[in-house]
Amino acid sequence: MKMPAPNSAILSRAADIARELRRIVPGEGVVTDPDAKRAFETDGLTAYRQVPLVVVLPETAEQVSAILKYCQNNDIPVVPRGSGTSLSGGAIPLEDGVLLSMTKFNRVLDIDFPNRTATVQPGVTNLAITKAVSDKGFYYAPDPSSQIACSIGGNVAENSGGVHCLKYGLTANNLLGVEMVLMTGEIIRLGGKHLDSEGYDLLGLLTGSEGLLAVVTEVTVRILQSPETARAVLFGFETSEAGGACVAAIIAAGIIPGGMEMMDRPAIHATEAFCNAGYPLDVEALLIVELDGPQGEVDYLIAEVEAIAKHCGAVYIRISQNEAERQLFWLGRKAAFPAVGRLAPDYLCMDGTIPRKQLPFVLSRMKEMSAFYGLEVANVFHAGDGNLHPLILYDGNVPGEFERAESFGADILKLCVQVGGVLTGEHGVGIEKRDLMGEMFNEDDLNHQQRVKCAFDAKHLLNPGKVFPVLHRCAELGRLHVHKGRLPHPELPRF
Repeated sequence: MKMPAPNSAILSRAADIARELRRIVPGEGVVTDPDAKRAFETDGLTAYRQVPLVVVLPETAEQVSAILKYCQNNDIPVVPRGSGTSLSGGAIPLEDGVLLSMTKFNRVLDIDFPNRTATVQPGVTNLAITKAVSDKGFYYAPDPSSQIACSIGGNVAENSGGVHCLKYGLTANNLLGVEMVLMTGEIIRLGGKHLDSEGYDLLGLLTGSEGLLAVVTEVTVRILQSPETARAVLFGFETSEAGGACVAAIIAAGIIPGGMEMMDRPAIHATEAFCNAGYPLDVEALLIVELDGPQGEVDYLIAEVEAIAKHCGAVYIRISQNEAERQLFWLGRKAAFPAVGRLAPDYLCMDGTIPRKQLPFVLSRMKEMSAFYGLEVANVFHAGDGNLHPLILYDGNVPGEFERAESFGADILKLCVQVGGVLTGEHGVGIEKRDLMGEMFNEDDLNHQQRVKCAFDAKHLLNPGKVFPVLHRCAELGRLHVHKGRLPHPELPRF
């Protein structure tokens, strides 16, 4: 994986750039010490790292505006960064770029219970939003496994999901408005507390744009009232394929659980040893299904999914009897990623999405790939919406293992596309999947996406080197194709 070669002219101006940034952000807001900058050299995709040219930590939207305007005028790349939990390398810095850390934007600005909204700064963690409203019986629905650490600004950038996104949607479905700063320094607002915005859906365009279009400085989200009842059920199966078939059968029956997650044997054993959630150790696949709503509805749906699971061959069934037990079931799932970290020195956390009906086939193919590459894989995923998170185990100290792990991961993602899925469900493209974009999009597709980038960032200074495998200049994308001396559509007047 290669990042853009650093611009020597920018490197030679490092001291001048830091001095100008200190005029904008005084005090300790600019970091130039080599050791201090290493804290920002990577994100959740720790296999790759680069030390940034300089780190700046603004505290106001006006400071962000001034920073971006200065960088725009001086052709300096900028990489926005939230909590640095990105698993696709989206926040990895550039050697010749400014790393714009938004961690000081950490205040809850407004809680509006009548309108069921919360307005916060982008550095507020996902879980902190729920904590801010839970005393009134409300919560914020999207709940990534990293919710204790990941920032809401990063969630907007990656369109993050979580275990409850099956029923309540991803970030895009719960985002109402943002304040954002363009690369030119212009501060604009999209949406607000109202449910529908006028005009083009620019808010939808921004969500999931991975820091390539603008820097978010304020976020307004929808908060929901906690359900009257929520209960979780554990189903154990003798094969992962049987568990995958059960997932498809539940959705086919018209039942949309609050959450539906699945783990295979390696993940089950690692998680149980890590947090003692009470998971069965004699099954090959474990399915967690949560039903929520009025008490009568939940009781009825539990009986329905239990019957479906038995029909699909469930050999273990356990229904939570109280809130503490329900939370314990989810504790194991939320702790799965760190738990699997005990199985090997390193692992790659992949992220691809497939049609639910393809779960049995894809899980079977992954077993074959595991044998081919000689690397173990633990599967933890959002089964309800087909969002896979294979964890490929390897040892980075063994020559060639990291390269095999990358190839294994690439084959999994290619398989996702081949069966009708997509390269990413919630982690984003970043640098991890950048060179695989051609598996899903042709050149025309990618060029049209880059035209959107040009509309927001004509100089391609925001987060360059991410998402697009080959980045064209805006002027190149706008050229007319002249064939044998003839312009396209010669009958149209041109001025």
